[in-house]
Amino acid sequence: MAGDKISVTFEVQDDAVKMLDYAAKMYGMPDRDKALRVLLDYLAKDANWDQIFTLIRCVRCGNKGGWKEPASQE
Repeated sequence: MAGDKISVTFEVQDDAVKMLDYAAKMYGMPDRDKALRVLLDYLAKDANWDQIFTLIRCVRCGNKGGWKEPASQE
């Protein structure tokens, strides 16, 4: 366990929680909390902040309905 952790409450849409659960399961992480920490570490170290925070992405606009689990590739 790298670093001390604190409990924080965030408001996110239901599909975002499903996405974190999916990522955790897909990559063998213990839970959605770990999946979120991985995303935050990526943002802190490797991501292009301008690209992330200035490009408008709306996965919930209109009838898009948010994130959807990818279809099985089997």
